[in-house]
Amino acid sequence: MSNHDPHIQELITLKTIAETLNESNELAPMLDVVIAKLLELTGLTTGWLFLVEDRGTHEFVASRNLPPALNRDDNEPMRCGSCWCLERYDDGRLKNAVNILNCKRLDNAVRYQWGDTEGITHHATVPLRSGSRRFGVLNVAAPGKLHFTKEELALLESVAYQIGSAIERMRLYAAEQRRADLFARLGEYSSALGAYASQAVNRAELTKQVMSLMGRYFDWPVAVLLEPIGNEMTLRALYSGGQTTLPHAQFPLPETARIRSGKGKVSADPVSAENAQRLADLLVEQGWISSITRAVAVPLAAAGDTFFGLLLIGYDHYGDAYRADMEVIEALAEHIGITLQRIRLEENRRELARMDERNRLARDLHDSVSQTLFSLVMMSKGVGGMLAVEPHEQKSMLQDTIHDIQFLSQSALKEMRELIMQLRPPGLEEGLMTGLKQYGERLKLHVSSHISGIQDLPRIVEEALWRIGQEALNNVSKHADTKEVTVVLTLQENDVELRIEDHGRGITKQRLNELTRDSIGLSSMRERAESLGGQFRLYSVYREGTIIEVLLPLRVRSTEKGGITDDPIVDR
Repeated sequence: MSNHDPHIQELITLKTIAETLNESNELAPMLDVVIAKLLELTGLTTGWLFLVEDRGTHEFVASRNLPPALNRDDNEPMRCGSCWCLERYDDGRLKNAVNILNCKRLDNAVRYQWGDTEGITHHATVPLRSGSRRFGVLNVAAPGKLHFTKEELALLESVAYQIGSAIERMRLYAAEQRRADLFARLGEYSSALGAYASQAVNRAELTKQVMSLMGRYFDWPVAVLLEPIGNEMTLRALYSGGQTTLPHAQFPLPETARIRSGKGKVSADPVSAENAQRLADLLVEQGWISSITRAVAVPLAAAGDTFFGLLLIGYDHYGDAYRADMEVIEALAEHIGITLQRIRLEENRRELARMDERNRLARDLHDSVSQTLFSLVMMSKGVGGMLAVEPHEQKSMLQDTIHDIQFLSQSALKEMRELIMQLRPPGLEEGLMTGLKQYGERLKLHVSSHISGIQDLPRIVEEALWRIGQEALNNVSKHADTKEVTVVLTLQENDVELRIEDHGRGITKQRLNELTRDSIGLSSMRERAESLGGQFRLYSVYREGTIIEVLLPLRVRSTEKGGITDDPIVDR
């Protein structure tokens, strides 16, 4: 059999290509060399290759001997626009090697006079694949060659399959390298976050550090902490452009972007790629982040129990790097969830300790100082009665003194009772709404109260609502320039909402931004709500009034085998 036997030549070609593919683990240089070898062995003159990562997106990665009309301006004709072969590849019609009768890029080169095509008018195109995975297209041509035979197309398919298998091998190798690198970074991140969490004062500080460290240890351009609840989304924290911010922004979610479980509640299940991208697109529309090409989102769950929201990671390039990242992102989200749960439990512990201390002080003040002052008042009254039988001169002087004693002791007793009331408000003994109404009336406000639903509130929830309500009513009294205020308490099976509304002076947008950033009172209300896994919202329109809404859960979101459950919040 002669050396020119086509079957021998085909075997030589495939053997040479296989050896070339095994010599490198760098994709771009390997593809360039392979195209050169293929042209040398087949007698063709020109070849180029596109990698397709996502439908509608392609990258021009390698070529040899492109005519001047196609390599002008750094291969601009090859980098811009689509063509017949890529369109057919995208819609699934390009399954085997085929002859291209009319090449759009070559036609445009002639039509717009881009330069010499060196006699190339047609080319063959073949999809690159390995098993069911597809990677792009390979095109080859030669001057004056109008048609490729079945045998030539079959050889090209074999070569393309070799190239596809090599691409998959290289990507798997790169993915394993990246995964190992990311897990090493995750270890460093966890150590740094753990050291900071042990000293964190509150959840807001910890959340900011969570994102800042993410930007330091990982190469993701965008990272977002979200809390989608019902038809609203709260943007808790954002890392983008090298900066970390805590927007606490809330905006409505369109129906297509809502994350729900089967019962219509927020789900701690994995987020689909489509929903993750919808959430990212919504953030782009709202102006929080610049355009990203792909997004993934995973739930923040503390050891699979408590659902805190979502961690969304955004990429600014096409490709499947996110596949290698997913395992690390899921581990990172779980670690963040555990850390946030720890700080929340610590905040709750401190709050319970403060409540116990206030109750103890209230009892001690009542049993000691309050009783002493009361005795002083009684004694001064008794002495005043005894003075009725004393001489007139001494009587006058002592009566004045006794009068002063009575006045001071009554004032002290009044102040002490008010202090006891603040430490352990008697209004809460009669119910939250009674307590808020009485508190508002002491501030000279006319409080209109409404209650919807019947539900026993856990002590910690009732205490948080009481403190938030006190602060809100104080703000109305001091700043709203109105005496009318409406307090609405809505009790449901799984949550409670407190709404305090006035139609007073309102707040300008500029002032509202300043208060959101600097006000200790607003920060305190928000932190109290968030420490229990709730939400704090403030709406205000200048000269129309202000609304404060607080939504607190009565049940903790949990995931167990068999689905999502709700565990009641209990006082410990």
